[in-house]
Amino acid sequence: MKTVFWRKLLRKLSLVAVCASCGVVSLVLADDSGSPTYGRWGLDTAGIDRSTKPGDDFYQYAGGAWLAYASIPADKPEASLWRELIARTEMRLHDLLETSARTAAHRPQDLNGKIGAFYRSFMDEQRVQQLGSRPIEPELTAIRQAHTRETIAALMGGSNSDYEDSFLSIVIDVDLRNPKRYVVYLSQGVGYLSPWPSGLGLPDRDYYLVSHFKEQKAAYQTYVEQLLRMLNWPAPALRSREIVEFETNLAQAMWTEAQDRNPVATYNPMTVVQLRALAADFPWSTFLASAGLSTVDHVVVREPSAFRRITAVYVRTPVQVLQAWQAFHVADHAAPYLSKPFSSAWFAFHERALSGQKRQRARWQRAVTAVAGGAFLEGERFGTFGTMGWGVGEFYTAKYFPPAVKDKSESIARTIVSAFRNRLQRLDWMGSETKREAIRKLDTYVIKIGYPEHSRDYASLVIADDDLAGNVRRAGAFDWSFQLRRLASAVDRTEWLVTPQSDEMYNGNFNDIVFPAASLQAPLYDPNADEAVNYGALGAIIGHELTHGFDDHGRKLDASHVLRDWWSKDDDAEFRRRAQRLVAQFSAYRPIPTDAQVHVKGELTLGENIADLGGLSLAIDAYHASLKGKPAPVMDGFTGEQRVFLGWAQANRGKATEDFLRKQVVTDPHSPDKFRVNGVVRNMDAWYSAFSVGPGDLLYLAPEDRVRIW
Repeated sequence: MKTVFWRKLLRKLSLVAVCASCGVVSLVLADDSGSPTYGRWGLDTAGIDRSTKPGDDFYQYAGGAWLAYASIPADKPEASLWRELIARTEMRLHDLLETSARTAAHRPQDLNGKIGAFYRSFMDEQRVQQLGSRPIEPELTAIRQAHTRETIAALMGGSNSDYEDSFLSIVIDVDLRNPKRYVVYLSQGVGYLSPWPSGLGLPDRDYYLVSHFKEQKAAYQTYVEQLLRMLNWPAPALRSREIVEFETNLAQAMWTEAQDRNPVATYNPMTVVQLRALAADFPWSTFLASAGLSTVDHVVVREPSAFRRITAVYVRTPVQVLQAWQAFHVADHAAPYLSKPFSSAWFAFHERALSGQKRQRARWQRAVTAVAGGAFLEGERFGTFGTMGWGVGEFYTAKYFPPAVKDKSESIARTIVSAFRNRLQRLDWMGSETKREAIRKLDTYVIKIGYPEHSRDYASLVIADDDLAGNVRRAGAFDWSFQLRRLASAVDRTEWLVTPQSDEMYNGNFNDIVFPAASLQAPLYDPNADEAVNYGALGAIIGHELTHGFDDHGRKLDASHVLRDWWSKDDDAEFRRRAQRLVAQFSAYRPIPTDAQVHVKGELTLGENIADLGGLSLAIDAYHASLKGKPAPVMDGFTGEQRVFLGWAQANRGKATEDFLRKQVVTDPHSPDKFRVNGVVRNMDAWYSAFSVGPGDLLYLAPEDRVRIW
């Protein structure tokens, strides 16, 4: 049931990168006067902290006054300008769903009616409360009757179309060695980069293995026991301890997030016969058949050494523990759609204990997430599966995405692509043959704006306005059926992996960049704002996505989207040398100054850091090109280059709870906001000249110490 929101599901298999932060503060809506959303020309000049020198802390300078008065909403773990964008999208979706719900039939046949009935089923809190845990009784009954590891493996195989969990994820995606076909990828499920199922109830293996997270681990065990008691499961206290021990053993067996980022090491094709030999004690035939893959004869295994260890843990774990583990995860996955005791317990653990969020979101907000999908990672786990996001996206773009925005954003994108081509041609560290291949790859990029060409046909999906958990279950099964059908079809390169109401992404398998309709709003893009600010925000993000195809991960694919080494040995070595310098820089950053154990993982965040640095560099070049030789205007004392940098910094400003930051640094490939600003600009010569930064300033790096890649 964890298969709809493809941003999350395909990110690590498809070389997909999604690059928005997430947040909501006070909503600021643009008026109809043609004025920018922020200030007179698109920047929040009142948010600048003029008491701070730009060279000492550019992040503080660009947004320190805002940081001083902005507060984290009780129903959010962070506050940022991105959250305003999400809030605006959420309110628009709310209006659409309320309108659909008013005229929807009990069991509608049309798309608008199904969306409305789905939303109404979530908003019927009295009905949900009356049902208690009865909606998941079919799954619980099957678990109680699963007395062998083989029958439990069958339940795990069904996890893409129901509420069950699995410590082995199944994803259908383009074959990295043969991009004309789809293939089945098998992966350990762990952490921010993986889809549900994951097998682990905590966000990452570090939460089980690092003493720094002992309080969260203890809270998790309490939560496991709480849900088991609510299910009247036998011996809940004992079973909760055993479940946490089982998952700790799984965590020890799994690869780290940094290891999982290597596309070469994680591409291991094999026949199903070879798969059985790899981990002989696991009932693979039963597992695959339950997933609808009984006829598949070859797969790609991402972490073969981990598979041996993980399945060994499974074999030595008593069946009654596996049953309790599965029962808990069914309840955990379904909890947002069940009665208040379940949904409140889910919130108390996942959002309050793990992220520091103080209050649960309003029911209408959770309903929007359930039906339309988790916009910009909203709700992170809740809202990533079993939705009707593609159908909702049709109505969203029809009402809220004017053609003029599409045209102007495409114009900026073309300028950024041209700037990247020029930079590649001028690179002084890359050899001519590798450079030619790089430009060939750039020329294959497809930039998709707004919404996909083809609609998703929901005619066969049954939705009822009195069956919330059933709607989610059926929507998840519907999506998995769609994925299974892809196996027998040619690769569709017009396909989108994110809905129009979500955030932008780079998909390495298709070599495309997707900018959905909802992402083309302030602060990312405001058609009424100063172009320098637009280049600093949207332009830098477009450049960011472009350079993902050439980061430590994406550069392993060639111009034909094939996993192939197309770099010369010297160029490869030089890239690695420069990248490792960036790893060292970011690994030294501490987002919570009072906690020395919390630091950025430079290896985990390397791809995003390279993309941030490259994207902002391209934005500066593209802005200059857009002037067509004319001098940049000065606005309120700020030069054009200064406004590009400020646009980037303000688009990335935010504040978060300490628990959220602790989770982010171990699970998220993006660095915390402060370092996406300071860690990037201090490597850019243009920033030094724009703000007269020199020796003695705290962010100053000598020219030879600045990392230059693109």
